[in-house]
Amino acid sequence: MNAIGKKISDIRKSKGFTQEELAELSKVNLRTIQRIENNKNEPRGKTLSLICDVLQIDKADLQELNELNQRKTIATFIIDAVYLILLNLAIVTTIGYMTLPNEANINSKVGALLLSFFIPFFIIHFTQKMKATERVLKFGLGFAAYLILLISVQGFISGCKIGFSSWIFSCILLFIGVLFYGKILFKTEK
Repeated sequence: MNAIGKKISDIRKSKGFTQEELAELSKVNLRTIQRIENNKNEPRGKTLSLICDVLQIDKADLQELNELNQRKTIATFIIDAVYLILLNLAIVTTIGYMTLPNEANINSKVGALLLSFFIPFFIIHFTQKMKATERVLKFGLGFAAYLILLISVQGFISGCKIGFSSWIFSCILLFIGVLFYGKILFKTEK
């Protein structure tokens, strides 16, 4: 529910009005009131003024509340973006550290493969409502940047040699595959 719809609904209930009574008193269609309170419409202009007059609230306060809510959305977006960048960096660094050094042994490489399965498995567990492509874009983008960096620094042929010999390509394929297809592991019965 948007900030305006929630506020109108809360004030209407506190004043003891039903949606029908508010519609009748404000001369606004009942369906419009329902759509506003269910976050399907945002009241503007005359509709907002009529509802505010009946509920005895200031129209400017509602508009300010909506602007504040939009600012919070932008701040949340920025915080989420920074978090995702840091998370991608941590995952790529961890798996790269376990596979890329020349002295990395088989245990380290197998550990990286296991992490490449379990990290996206837990990501899926907490983001089950997210679409697979969105999940891959949010949590797998670090690997795309890593591959581009590896190939641009080492050159295509030597970058591919390093990627295959160090198992980093296998880890990336496993990670992205589990992120995309792993939701089938969480099928629930209906």
